[in-house]
Amino acid sequence: MSVSWLRFGWLFNRRAARALLWTVLLLALAVAANVAGIALIGSVEGWRQWMVNSSGYFRVWRLCLYGVTIYGWLWMRRRLLVRESDAQARHRLIRTEIAGVAAIAVLEISLLFQVA
Repeated sequence: MSVSWLRFGWLFNRRAARALLWTVLLLALAVAANVAGIALIGSVEGWRQWMVNSSGYFRVWRLCLYGVTIYGWLWMRRRLLVRESDAQARHRLIRTEIAGVAAIAVLEISLLFQVA
């Protein structure tokens, strides 16, 4: 008799636990920032209005973040292509790049429609 949960042992390794911990930590920080903002401004409506008024600054922040991410991606891409120069690695990179650009485009379009 085999135990079926042993097949999913890769889910419960140290790397997955660390990723889960970082995810929970970032989510907690986001909630804490919103709660602190609401407390400082005084109301949820005031906080929402401040966020709408500051959306341009947040857009500039996201563009800087995207720029740093692109720089890091290009650095990693060059190293990966030196290590694995076969066509399959190139196809995987292209698929990943398309998925990343599509995800960022969907995020930015949804934010554009949310503010408007």
